[in-house]
Amino acid sequence: MTSTEGQQDLQDLLGGLTRFVDDVAVPLEEKNSDLLRDPRAVHDRAGGLAPAVRRLLAEVRGQSAAAGYYTMFVSEALGGGALGSAALYEVWRHLYARYGPGRLLPYAAVAHWSYGPGPLCDALREEAAERMLGDFLDGRTTACFGMSEPDAGSDAQAMRTVARRRGDGWVLNGTKQWITNSPEADWAFVWAVTDPERSARRRGGISCFLVPTDAPGYALDSVIPMFGRLGGEEGIISLTDVQVPADALVGELHEGFALALAGVSTGRMYNAGRSVGLAQWALGEASRYVRERSAFGRRIGEYQGVSFPLADCATEIYAADAMARETAARLDAGRVAHTEVAMTKVFTTEMCSRVYERCMQVHGAMGLTNEMRLYDGWHQARLVRIADGSAEVLRRNIARAVTGIRES
Repeated sequence: MTSTEGQQDLQDLLGGLTRFVDDVAVPLEEKNSDLLRDPRAVHDRAGGLAPAVRRLLAEVRGQSAAAGYYTMFVSEALGGGALGSAALYEVWRHLYARYGPGRLLPYAAVAHWSYGPGPLCDALREEAAERMLGDFLDGRTTACFGMSEPDAGSDAQAMRTVARRRGDGWVLNGTKQWITNSPEADWAFVWAVTDPERSARRRGGISCFLVPTDAPGYALDSVIPMFGRLGGEEGIISLTDVQVPADALVGELHEGFALALAGVSTGRMYNAGRSVGLAQWALGEASRYVRERSAFGRRIGEYQGVSFPLADCATEIYAADAMARETAARLDAGRVAHTEVAMTKVFTTEMCSRVYERCMQVHGAMGLTNEMRLYDGWHQARLVRIADGSAEVLRRNIARAVTGIRES
């Protein structure tokens, strides 16, 4: 397939996905606008999504799975589209640029890397796959990525959750924190220490297990609201003598950290697409506003104090988009790109924050209102500067690659 044919295929995919979202998710969103726009109704008393909202998300996921969009990044062996990093970046950039922040249903059309079907599914053992994958691939169930802990965030290898053999299975004990989708998840991919000596030497010793969230001893301890919201997507989960069978082991024993790194790398490219798309949406809104809004007898876009910041936005978005596309191409070509992924994540997420600061300022007081939805994009941009590897840790990794110096 030529590059031109590949680009045409991608544009055809984006066109079909757009039609699906416009025909299914957007009308469902409009029909249930009173529910979805009321923060008290969106969340239950514990802070998770209300049952009615969960049903709407499941409806979009199910219809998208039937249409072939939900599992576009799942391997062909599992019936998915097996699309690569370039498509992943472009799909999420396109969705966020078109539909913007402050919405739920449009983004349920594509499986999210950490709580929908993805690369971890290929590492499941046959028995576990039979238990999980039917409903998971059809969008009826979701999962969460149980890696971070209260004292092991960016330094994930410092985790304290342990898995010990008992008979033919395993018993898990520990606490996980900042776990996205944990308030709604039916399954949890949980990382735990299985060889304390190797883990202490940072030479493996960590394994991944598939755990049903209704297992005895598994608990959602709390939801973590952020930015003053009534609820949230992140939560704290605890595992107290949770027993799982031998086939719950995902991938190779003691080598689970490699699975986690692959997932986090996918997440960084997802967040690059999310950041560039959100920034493009914000710039579009600001550009329209400065053409329509007048002050002192002139359109405010004619003042350099307004137009130059938007020029800076456009320049940084272009650079971020070019960087992300180049990194995705490296990944799809099978080249090692750890440093490039780190640089892309740092630049795109920080760029998005700067764009929202400028675009909110251009809107004046209107930029702070719920109506404009800029506040939600601003919150998302701030969040992703920490999620999936903070900018400080990534800069540390980039510096190591550049200088060849590792801390003693």
